[in-house]
Amino acid sequence: MTLAQVITSICMIGGCSLTLVAAIGIVRFPDLLSRMHAATKPQVLGLILLMTGLAVGLGSSEVTWKVVLVVVFQLITAPVAAHMVARAGYRTGKIRSDLLMADEFTEDLDRAQSREDS
Repeated sequence: MTLAQVITSICMIGGCSLTLVAAIGIVRFPDLLSRMHAATKPQVLGLILLMTGLAVGLGSSEVTWKVVLVVVFQLITAPVAAHMVARAGYRTGKIRSDLLMADEFTEDLDRAQSREDS
């Protein structure tokens, strides 16, 4: 077994494990924000590990550039999508405020409202 095969195997197993943990978190977590966290952080890292394993395993520069584009696209879009889902959930009342440690969004809305009133 070559070093490339060992690296590929470790990355693939790690990526699959993180993706599985993300899927379990989506099903098991109690509220929207926790599920959103599980859907973005471990899933993106799992995808990065899978793509790294794919690039190392195939060893082609043509495939590597495509894999890099997939990873960059995920790193750009996942935080934006999570932010938009959180805002939509907050505005539609899907966020459980009893589970929040801090609620900066409500404070910001209250400040903006008081500026409009004065």
